[in-house]
Amino acid sequence: MNRGFYTILLAQFLSALADNALLFAAIGLLQFASAPEWHSPLLQTVFVIAYIVLAPLVGPFADGFPKGRVMLIANTVKFAGCLIMLAGLHPLIAYAVVGVGAAMYSPAKYGILTELLPPAKLVVANSWMEGTTVAAIVLGAIIGGALINPQLAGDVLLNLGLDGFVIAPKFAIIAITSLYLAAAFVNLFIPRLPIDHRLPSTSPLFILHDFWHSFVLLWRDPLGQVSLAVTTLFWGVGATLRLLIIAWAALNLKYGLDQATQLTAVTAFGIAVGSILAGKFVRLERAIGVLPSGILLGFVPIGLIWVDSLFPAMLLLFLAGALAGFFVVPMNALLQHRGHLLMGAGHSIAQQNFNENISILVLSGAYALMMRADWHIYTIIWVFGLFISSVMTLIWLRHRHDVVH
Repeated sequence: MNRGFYTILLAQFLSALADNALLFAAIGLLQFASAPEWHSPLLQTVFVIAYIVLAPLVGPFADGFPKGRVMLIANTVKFAGCLIMLAGLHPLIAYAVVGVGAAMYSPAKYGILTELLPPAKLVVANSWMEGTTVAAIVLGAIIGGALINPQLAGDVLLNLGLDGFVIAPKFAIIAITSLYLAAAFVNLFIPRLPIDHRLPSTSPLFILHDFWHSFVLLWRDPLGQVSLAVTTLFWGVGATLRLLIIAWAALNLKYGLDQATQLTAVTAFGIAVGSILAGKFVRLERAIGVLPSGILLGFVPIGLIWVDSLFPAMLLLFLAGALAGFFVVPMNALLQHRGHLLMGAGHSIAQQNFNENISILVLSGAYALMMRADWHIYTIIWVFGLFISSVMTLIWLRHRHDVVH
């Protein structure tokens, strides 16, 4: 790996760290303002919607300019969202602006890997990218939770002579802006690479036609289809399983929300380990061979039904994360490789974001409907576990003989 790659990795880590810490600061701001409880989960929804709505635009934007500059612009949009939250705009609106920046950032951060590195290094690069993203998610939750702690904020503000002028959530947001500034500074050192796959027209109709053409092209390409199907399933199921774990932990372990959410760190650690193993042992041309690990993944949450103590629960959650990281990293690399060849890396990552976030909304909605219908949590776990294994089995049977080239 060269210096440019590690520069991208550092910029991504800082930006993702700020995104995840800001989520908790925004929740703290909503709670301080006595907002309705349903506003807090809505934060993630408004963040995700930008990935779907802006998908036709952010791919061409990432491919039409040097991707390091695109990352800098996207980071500036995130920083602006942070500032307007500080200025008093409703956190839902402000976090939606941060989501716009994140939607712009994603095609550039992954797309630049295909321009900077040869195909043989894409799996390793993605294992590093996935590992640092997971680390940012876990540390972001820890940092965000610590910064909105009234005692910590009060002590710091007292030492600064600002006690009584700044509330704890806004103190957290001020601290988080420094992470965005640091990410922007690192963005300045990302190598400037030749522009790839610039669109010949910026007409809205042409952009929409190009987006639809890319959508069809990727789903019809055998290798594009398998990688896009797997990553789409992964993110939709992953978002839903987080909700399932919280409900399961309340029933089997008698955990409150604070303790249940900490269990997700075990899964995140497993993803990081699985990502490292994939980077070490899986080559791009053998990426299809990891699909059976996705079939096994479906049975892991089913095993939680019979678990009522912490240690075996941690083992199963770690195993689930490791299996997920092991198969999603090669699929990410394969999708970037095929997308770069077929339409431009920025275009393909925008397609990935579009499909994945629709999957998150659909499967999370299905979970909500099951809960509303008063299905027992064990029944829901069975449904989702068998759904994962069944779909992964169908994908594997369809594509097990495909050859990566």
